[in-house]
Amino acid sequence: MTASAHLLEVRNLSKFFTLRKGMLQRAAGHVRAVDDVSFFVDDGETLGLVGESGCGKTTTGRALLRLVPPSAGEILFKSTQLAREGEAPRLIDVATATEKELKVLRREMQIIFQDPFSSLNPRMNVGQIVSEPLDVQRIGRQDERRDRVGSLLESVGLNAKDARRYPHEFSGGQRQRIGIARALALEPRLIVADEPVSALDASIQAQVLNLMLDLQNEHGLAFVLIAHDLAVVRHISDRIAVMYLGRLVELASTDALFESPQHPYTEALMAAVPIPDPDRERAKDTGLLGDVPSATSPPVGCHFHPRCRYAEDICKTESPPLREIQEGHTVACHLADTIELRSFGS
Repeated sequence: MTASAHLLEVRNLSKFFTLRKGMLQRAAGHVRAVDDVSFFVDDGETLGLVGESGCGKTTTGRALLRLVPPSAGEILFKSTQLAREGEAPRLIDVATATEKELKVLRREMQIIFQDPFSSLNPRMNVGQIVSEPLDVQRIGRQDERRDRVGSLLESVGLNAKDARRYPHEFSGGQRQRIGIARALALEPRLIVADEPVSALDASIQAQVLNLMLDLQNEHGLAFVLIAHDLAVVRHISDRIAVMYLGRLVELASTDALFESPQHPYTEALMAAVPIPDPDRERAKDTGLLGDVPSATSPPVGCHFHPRCRYAEDICKTESPPLREIQEGHTVACHLADTIELRSFGS
């Protein structure tokens, strides 16, 4: 295992789900949910992971924490909890970590789930929900855990007295704050936020995103923010990775991506973001063609070519490698050097 300078480095991550049919449940194919994905996340950074529903971004996020076991690849994390006292952080491959190592890693890697209604146990009060990670890891005495829960609730904009209440007594935005408090309980270094505001009203989304930014600045957290809304990702992310049909098609800083997208799919995603100006017309030739192909039998060559307005013959036969065209800006497109794409709002 080679060293990594990053908090998290993902190398050639893949996750295939086997389709089974018949009484004997024989394998009938594979769903390529995540296909050879590589990226990194630094301390205190937010990496946005965007794409249409079904592109594999949620599976990628869950694989990072091994909530789903990856089929191939490395997930390298710099762990301080697994390092010996006085030594540098220890590089751990989450994909092959033992159960004992995984339990320790849970202190440093946590998740905020998409649905604030189904992710909280309705039979547990808020105090039990937020303190559960502390109970599992056996951190502190009971009175210390109770004090910790109170301070966590206050840090996310709730009241310490809310610990005695149950999830059904809260609004959607308040429930998501409870989920954030639970994720913070073990003082992690990395949080995977899976569509943390998609189930919330627009008026509440900004509150939750600003809360995440405040907590990041206060605790030095790193986020992997999974979303399909580029406007949401732009608000909070340092860099953005764009996924299509299980593959990474573009990765760049937020400013570079919005000012100069290099992949036609990124251009189409930006064209779908509403502009709050009724007098401004959007370009009509940047939308997507057709529907998303099946992940069980993706197109030959570039997966995106059947929906791409710029596709040429090479796109239909050869899969484009992910290559760096500018410093820190990588793209998987044969035509990235020859076509001019519209930036956000143009």
